[in-house]
Amino acid sequence: MSETDDVVALWRLQATYADIVTRRAWPDLNTVFRPDVTIELDTMTSDLRRFIGPDQFVDFVSAATDRFDHFEFVILNTVVEVTGADSANGRIFMSEIRREAATGDWSTAYGLYQDRYVRVDNQWWFTNRRYRSLARTGVDGGVFGVPDGLELFTR
Repeated sequence: MSETDDVVALWRLQATYADIVTRRAWPDLNTVFRPDVTIELDTMTSDLRRFIGPDQFVDFVSAATDRFDHFEFVILNTVVEVTGADSANGRIFMSEIRREAATGDWSTAYGLYQDRYVRVDNQWWFTNRRYRSLARTGVDGGVFGVPDGLELFTR
């Protein structure tokens, strides 16, 4: 495969994740996350959370989104860099458009994913993921800024 083929495959992986989360098709996360994936979440307003494997993450994220009767995960920008024959890194700037079922209040969350990918049996997977909130609207709103040190990519 060419580097372009790999980049397109990685963009498709990212888009598949966004589709799974928007549809809340939680069992499908097993099709994009390696069984030993490490996921770190920093919402900036609570302690850092760390999950190993998709099941731990699903337990958290499904409960966190249950209160919304509308939830849409939107990729705003993405970059990927293939770093080896079967490895790559990426960054996704994203937003979540949500509506609280109980109150009808709308809010938008903005965040940054920094990812590492691995290719196994000709399929790209998420193998490591770090999330950080950048800003939120609504009652728990705030602006947290883009973090320093986004030098995720190495050649």
